Amino acid sequence: MLCRWIKEANEADGQAFRGQGKLSEEQAEIRRLRDENKRLKMEKEILKKAALFFAQETK
Repeated sequence: MLCRWIKEANEADGQAFRGQGKLSEEQAEIRRLRDENKRLKMEKEILKKAALFFAQETK
C-alpha cells in the first residue's frame, strides 16, 4: 500500500492525495448525518434518564 502511495505521489506532482483535505459533497453529508445521529442518540439517552427520574419521583 505504501509503495502505491509513493508511486502516485511521484506521478502526480503532489496531487496524488484525492481531495487534499476537502470532502466531496457525499462525504460531507455522511459526516453531517453521523454527527446528527450521535447528537440524537445522546438526546435519547438524556430523555430516558429524565423519564426514569420523574417516574421514581412520582412513587
